[in-house]
Amino acid sequence: MIADPDIAGLARLIAAARRAVVFTGAGISTESGIPDFRSPGGIWTRYRPIDFDDFISSEEARREAWRRKFATDSTIREAKPNRGHRAVAALVRSGKVASVITQNIDGLHQASGVPDGRVIELHGNTTYAHCLDCKQRYEIEALRLVFEKDEKPPRCEACNGLVKTATISFGQAMPEQAMQRAQVETLAADLFIVAGSSLVVYPAAGFPELAKRNGAALVIVNRDPTGLDEFADLVLNRSIGETLGAAVGVE
Repeated sequence: MIADPDIAGLARLIAAARRAVVFTGAGISTESGIPDFRSPGGIWTRYRPIDFDDFISSEEARREAWRRKFATDSTIREAKPNRGHRAVAALVRSGKVASVITQNIDGLHQASGVPDGRVIELHGNTTYAHCLDCKQRYEIEALRLVFEKDEKPPRCEACNGLVKTATISFGQAMPEQAMQRAQVETLAADLFIVAGSSLVVYPAAGFPELAKRNGAALVIVNRDPTGLDEFADLVLNRSIGETLGAAVGVE
């Protein structure tokens, strides 16, 4: 028996759902110690973001991008899934949640046990890199060891293409396949749970609106109000991990 009426309401919506989707943003990962890039003190308040076109055209921009990556990589590498991630993973294992659509690039959903095929990464993944041409994968630590010798931006061993973290940069096209999958899953959902997103970054933030217009119940769990709160069936301005963990019964 859940005493808190709001969390009990979330638990009832989850129990009644046949096919739910969880949509996550930075708020779930800040509880694992990963700073929100947009928050005060975040990397974007200290550095101007490097535009994708600059990365492509300028070796110095690529060098700076890799300097920043290696300077901040330990934060991502050392982060562990928190209670919110574990609650989402439990919902996926139970079959209640069909997919996790995430704006995050940290790989913590996969680390919590969500199969990679169930995670739709709208902004890519920073835990590895790939060639922009042939898509060959590269591990970050191996690239760091080479970069530290002469700070030369890495090139693909297979085709000599540019190697970049597998994230979506400013000015870079959104991943078409991921966006298509996210739309399909959103339209199939009867419950759409937003966890830790301010819902200000589009086109990603359009999925909760789409779900609601298509008849799904919309739940928003976020510490601060969002622009979609008035349309949601339930809004909980609380800790993500504490709220989802209590609703799902996961510590």
